[in-house]
Amino acid sequence: MKFTLLQTDPRSAARCGVLNTAHGAIPTPVFMPVGTRASVKSVEPHELKENNVHIILANTYHLYLKPGNDIILKAGGVHKFMNWDGPLLTDSGGYQVYSLSELRKISEEGVIFKSHLDGSMQQFTPENVVDTQRIIGSDIMMPLDECPPSMAEKEYIRKSGELTIRWAARAKKAFSSTSPLYGHDQYLFGITQGGIHNDLREVSIKALVDMDFDGYSIGGMAVGEPAPEMYRILELSHTLLPEQKPRYLMGVGTPENILNAIERGVDMFDCVIPTREGRNGRVYTRHGKMNLRSAKYATDFSPIDEGFDNDVCRNYSRAYIRHLLNVGEILGLKICTLQNISFFMWLTATARTHIQQGSFLEWKDDFLKRFNDNDKA
Repeated sequence: MKFTLLQTDPRSAARCGVLNTAHGAIPTPVFMPVGTRASVKSVEPHELKENNVHIILANTYHLYLKPGNDIILKAGGVHKFMNWDGPLLTDSGGYQVYSLSELRKISEEGVIFKSHLDGSMQQFTPENVVDTQRIIGSDIMMPLDECPPSMAEKEYIRKSGELTIRWAARAKKAFSSTSPLYGHDQYLFGITQGGIHNDLREVSIKALVDMDFDGYSIGGMAVGEPAPEMYRILELSHTLLPEQKPRYLMGVGTPENILNAIERGVDMFDCVIPTREGRNGRVYTRHGKMNLRSAKYATDFSPIDEGFDNDVCRNYSRAYIRHLLNVGEILGLKICTLQNISFFMWLTATARTHIQQGSFLEWKDDFLKRFNDNDKA
C-alpha cells in the first residue's frame, strides 16, 4: 500500500497524508461514513461523492449473513453491487460477534456464533473472514480479532490479545496465499488490542508490526474506557507504530474524540454517529449540535448553519426540516443525515488544512470551545 506522509504538525503528532487505492486517493486525516449493509443509510452513492466522501466502510458480518457470499460474488463485488466506485474498507465483523456475547463461543480455531437473523449457527475463522472480504472486494480489509471490553480483567485482556495476535498471523498467511477476485489490489491492516494497559498494548503492537501489515488499526477503544485513558493509549501507540503506515482508530466519532485523536497521530476514523443522529433529527454544525425536532425551530426559516457551503444549508430551512421530521417524512431523515456527513467531511478536511498551515492546535482548541459552548442538542 502506498501511503505518503506529507506533513506533521510541529507541536503535536497530528499529520496529513495521502493513501492510494485502486479506487482513488484518500487524503488523511479522513472520516469514513458507515455503510454497514452496503448502504450508507438513506444516502445514494452519488450524494456521498457530492459531499466529499472519499471512502466508506461496510461490515463483513452483516454482508456475510445477508445477502451472502454467493450473491456478492455473482454481483462482481460490493463496489458494483452498490454502484460505489470509490474506496471501500470492510471491518472483520469481530466487533459484531463480540456484541453477541450470549450467542457466541470463542476458541483457538475462531468464533462460532448464532445468527441474529435466523438463529443458524455460523463460524468465523481468520481464514474465512479473509475469503469473505476477497469476495466483497474491499480495498482495505481487517483481520478477525477479539474485542474485549477495555475495562475487563487484565488477565482476560492479555489472553484475548494473544489470541488476536495468533489470529492475525493466520489472517496474514491466508491473505498472502490468496489473490483479489476483481482485478484490483486489496490491503490488509492489523488490529492492535490490549485495552488500557500499556504493557499489553506494547506486546500487541510489536507483534503486529513484526508481521508487516499494510496499515494498523487501534482496536478495543471507545468500549467503555474514560476518554483520557483512550488518549493515553493513542499517545503510546503513536510512539510504537510505523510512521510511514496509516493508522485507523476504529469506531470513534465525536468531533472532540476525532480532533484529539488526530492530535495524537491518528489518520482514519469511522462511526455511525452522523447517520444515527441524523435519523433522530440531531444535526451537527460548525457552532454546535441542534435537535431539529424542538418546537423553537417551528418558525425559524434560517439555514441550519448559515454560510456552510453544502446543499442542505443552501436549500432548506430549520422550520421546513422540523416539519418533515414531525410528520414522519423520510426526506427529513435524509436531509439531517446529509448535513451530518457533510459536517464530518468538513471537520477532517479543515483539520488537514490547519496541519498544513501549522495552526492545528489553535484551531482545534478554538473550534471545540465554540462547538461545546453552543451545543444546542
